[in-house]
Amino acid sequence: MKLQARSAGVLLHITALPGPHGSGDFGPDAYAFVDWLAAAGQSLWQVLPVNPIGPGNSPYQSPSAFAGSPFMVALQPLVECGWLAAPVLPAGGFDLHKLDFERVHLWRMGLLRQAAAGFFARATKAERLAFNDWTASQASWLLDYGWFMALHTLHNGQPWWTWSAPLREREPAALRGVQAEHAAEVAFWHFVQWCFDKQLAALKTYANQRGVALIGDLPIFIAHHSADCWARPDLFELDAAGQPTVVAGVPPDELGPDGQRWGNPLYRWQRMADEDFAWWAARLQRAFTQADTVRIDHFLGFCNHWEIPAASAGAKVGRWAPGPGQALFDSLQRQLGPLPIIAEDLGLITPAVVALRDACGFPGMKILQFAFGGGLPDDAVGDVASEGTHEFLPHNYQPNVVVYSGTHDNDTARGWWNNAPAVERARAALYLACGAEDLHTAMIRAACNSVAQMAVFPLQDVLGLPSAQRFNLPGTVSAENWSWRFEWAALTTDLTRQLAAITRASGRDQRPLSI
Repeated sequence: MKLQARSAGVLLHITALPGPHGSGDFGPDAYAFVDWLAAAGQSLWQVLPVNPIGPGNSPYQSPSAFAGSPFMVALQPLVECGWLAAPVLPAGGFDLHKLDFERVHLWRMGLLRQAAAGFFARATKAERLAFNDWTASQASWLLDYGWFMALHTLHNGQPWWTWSAPLREREPAALRGVQAEHAAEVAFWHFVQWCFDKQLAALKTYANQRGVALIGDLPIFIAHHSADCWARPDLFELDAAGQPTVVAGVPPDELGPDGQRWGNPLYRWQRMADEDFAWWAARLQRAFTQADTVRIDHFLGFCNHWEIPAASAGAKVGRWAPGPGQALFDSLQRQLGPLPIIAEDLGLITPAVVALRDACGFPGMKILQFAFGGGLPDDAVGDVASEGTHEFLPHNYQPNVVVYSGTHDNDTARGWWNNAPAVERARAALYLACGAEDLHTAMIRAACNSVAQMAVFPLQDVLGLPSAQRFNLPGTVSAENWSWRFEWAALTTDLTRQLAAITRASGRDQRPLSI
């Protein structure tokens, strides 16, 4: 789907959708959300990474760069195919406003295993051929993922570097043994991924037919306990025992005075370059089949990345190390053609990062919450209106950017207002001509009226929700992170009509109001 020059959309992760099965998924509520987006004049739906989650339930700590999250596989289509009986909810059902990851995981995985058993027992010839054709087409990553997940299950989740040497080091005889002895477990994981791919493809087709493009999200790094590190340890900064020598993170910045130690192993970029970045080409090619545009998280890491000694418990100790730079994207463009990428260029951005982004032609990101602080003198309330020099103020944008009221890592717009220093609230009130009650709407209107090619708003900001409904607090591990879900009653007719009117008036939607 070709994106229009001016567009607007909503940031909402799949798991935050409503639904009776504990987590949002690719089921009926996802289709209903597409319909709502179209009714509200929105032509973009941005999600977070759709990979399996990792430590802290984070989609940015995935055990696979290629696989999809089992949480997102909808159960209803499996029932309709005759592979699964109608699900019976556990006693008390599930919280409709919050995802209880552990409880939902246990229940859903049990049902997915029942569905897999039903498929392998009762699938039609056409269904089996489709499954076999798909597994053959995805073998480059699927075989390693299936073996990895089978071994992960058999070892009760113990990390791959603790496995026996033949398995840890992927001796061919050991892998043949896994395939022979645990074929059913490997096939189960293949089945789940087939269902994921089929359902996401169907949802994307439905969205595109209704003028809604999907924006995916690609974490730059992958988890240490991952199929990728296990399959290709030579591509990562690991020692002979499989342990990272250095890990990823960021130094202190506006999102955290202590920085963030993410703990992901870093890449051996020269080794990847020796293979013409084949791993990255395969990863991006898959991502481009799942979404119309892909936001790459932590884009600055391709220019230089914060390298933290693995022995360091914090992020303050580290050094900047060079990334692959233009060579990576030249290779990717040569192999894949035009790259529909949004560069997450936030944080400690240097001229070199800007030059790389611009040389690639990727749109960067502007965050409205950052426009009223960050480098302005504390007494410069009037400067925002009279001089207006901050790069994140809408009148300073260039067209090739994506403007956000906030991201999944920010407080909600209303929460930001409630917690911001008084001088920042004064700047926002002056520039946006708003108060606490209509700040979120004023931010949406200012973003839409800017020259930015795309304007995107977290659903929490569309709804004007407070801090209690923020999606993630960076640098923390909390049961609240990633767990928020919305309910349909919040999307009132008046709210939908207002968002559609703002979007249409700013030239971001040519469809007539339908409500």
